[in-house]
Amino acid sequence: MKVITAKTDCKPSETGYDESRLDKLNERLADMIDRKVIHGAAYCIAHKGRVIAHAALGSGSALGGDALMQPDTVFGLASITKTFTATAIMQLVEDGIVSLTDPVGKYLPQFDKKPFSDITLLHMLTHTSGLYPDAGCFEEEYPKHGWVHIEEALDRWNGEGEFDWLTPAISNGLRRPVGSEWMYNSLAFSILGEVITKASGVFAHDFITQRIIKPLGLNDTSFDLTPQAAKRFFVYDDDTKKYIDTLISGGDPDSGSKWSRVKIPQTGGGLVSTVYDLARFGSAFALGGRIEGKRLLGRKSVEKMSRVQVSGIPDRCWGAKEDNRLYGIGFDIRRNANFNYSDNTIMHEGAGASSIDIDLDEQLAAAWFVPFGEGAGGWSAEPLYNVQNIIWSGII
Repeated sequence: MKVITAKTDCKPSETGYDESRLDKLNERLADMIDRKVIHGAAYCIAHKGRVIAHAALGSGSALGGDALMQPDTVFGLASITKTFTATAIMQLVEDGIVSLTDPVGKYLPQFDKKPFSDITLLHMLTHTSGLYPDAGCFEEEYPKHGWVHIEEALDRWNGEGEFDWLTPAISNGLRRPVGSEWMYNSLAFSILGEVITKASGVFAHDFITQRIIKPLGLNDTSFDLTPQAAKRFFVYDDDTKKYIDTLISGGDPDSGSKWSRVKIPQTGGGLVSTVYDLARFGSAFALGGRIEGKRLLGRKSVEKMSRVQVSGIPDRCWGAKEDNRLYGIGFDIRRNANFNYSDNTIMHEGAGASSIDIDLDEQLAAAWFVPFGEGAGGWSAEPLYNVQNIIWSGII
């Protein structure tokens, strides 16, 4: 299977990485493509701040055809967006504008009452707020997630004044007491986006763009897919193809959408990017908060985000039977037999699927995009966890 490579900063051996492991990586990715576990793959690996591998193989469309995955294929980050949102919150902490123990109600009056008044920014960042989690997290005939109530409220809205989306978002109350259980909540990160807006005076999308995306030179990362980037966007399905075709032809694919009438931060999953941009973002963490003289965070903030903030509470989402869930600030922390990276490692995956893993001890940051195929059975650990182990096996 053809492997398409892009420019790197140096040979892997120059940073102490075994190049032969990249052959094994390509071999395993090709095998998963042949078995239809994934449609294709793009990856970028940075070691000690230098890109040592950047390549792609397989199909660039879930619909088939001749389009090939490219190293600069653009894709939806989905939940990896949360790591950018958490970084923005930490920047506000560093600026002395917010504190992690601040109640959300300090910034959003909808939370300044029971049972929500005990929820802090840290609870939201660690999925321990007690709010109803993402749909599908638990097997429930009638799942109560906030986006449904927001949509219903939007249908009733007459377009006058400012649309209050937060009240319907939390109208279900709490599913569990605050801080008692880990329950994955994307809506909580949109709410954190609203906190960023209120605390900084800048809409969350613009804040993240001005403070993270532009300073790091993440040229393919955005909340708004441009016509140029759309030409490189992975085609997930017919709706995606229709959307990007409209965008490329100069039309507005969001025209007429009720969601386009309101500004709800898509800080839980709305960014698009490339594996190169993600690896560069990860390298800033791996190098202590800076890359090529560009400051993202102070070293102590990086250490804080990568330190376990949640432990000793259960995780039952998607059938999990974890009694001691570990989590950092906006980043997942996994410490079990599946992973070969250093203990001082943070990561996040994004539905669709993609992953970013950052080993602070080895200064290794890797990002890969592996959209699931029919052979994945909906979700598969193989293109995520197994791939991570192959990448980390190259460290000499």
